Amino acid sequence: MDLGAILTAIITPFDRDGRVDESGFVQLMRHLAQHGSDGFVVAATTGEAATLSDDEQLALIELALAERPADKTIVAGVGSNDTRHAVRLTERASELRPDALISVTPYYNRPSPLGLRRHYEAIAAATELPIMLYNIPTRTGTNIGPELLRELAQIEHIDGVKQANADELQLIDGLTLYAGDDSSLARTLDIGGAGGVCVSSHIVGEQMRRMVDEPEHRAEIDATLKDVYETLFLAPSPTCTKAALNLLGLPAGTTRLPIVDATQDEIAAVCAMLQRHGLLDVAT
Repeated sequence: MDLGAILTAIITPFDRDGRVDESGFVQLMRHLAQHGSDGFVVAATTGEAATLSDDEQLALIELALAERPADKTIVAGVGSNDTRHAVRLTERASELRPDALISVTPYYNRPSPLGLRRHYEAIAAATELPIMLYNIPTRTGTNIGPELLRELAQIEHIDGVKQANADELQLIDGLTLYAGDDSSLARTLDIGGAGGVCVSSHIVGEQMRRMVDEPEHRAEIDATLKDVYETLFLAPSPTCTKAALNLLGLPAGTTRLPIVDATQDEIAAVCAMLQRHGLLDVAT
């Protein structure tokens, strides 16, 4: 799975009427491509996929593929807690030919290990594209442990994992490892992982790219970015990331319910973080 090291889990901009802002999405994707991103995970958690219709989700993936900057990869979000729905999304997204697919563990229904295996077998049978598993038990209530990951790695087309369980961050034979939390990027790179599916790269992508290119300075750079990681997750994602982008004059727009826009206190915290990093004039 050769997708690059810094994959930005790109937000989905919405206009004031709550519609997908396609021109804003393209503008943001081009900006991020010039500031450290090797590729983009489109229509997944940070992209508020849970609030997108299937048609919106697939149209966004198609737009990303049509407008992607040269040499940048596109990973399409196709996760669902309904296996039949996940299979349909996988089939339809595969027709658009992204570089890979990402499929989160089924949320809310908390399947057994056997249920997870059957779920991913059905998804893998629906595509010839590489699939990145997404393990994030804090959101889904289900964890893919190392033993099950080793089993899933034997399924054809399952080639990577976005690991957001820091307690089980390890290399698994047959799976390319990506950090699922920005705070785990340095550790993932240190143990030989490929990189991260990142949120903070919306704001500090060049610094995160340096963590890949300058391993001798990795720990130092990571330490300077801790407050970025923390501030962007003061509220449920992508609330504060959208607030930061809006403050920087980049197209982010609103969120969709049940996610709400940043409060004044949250905006103030984001503004202070941007100022500390020299990204926003102190007078703003």
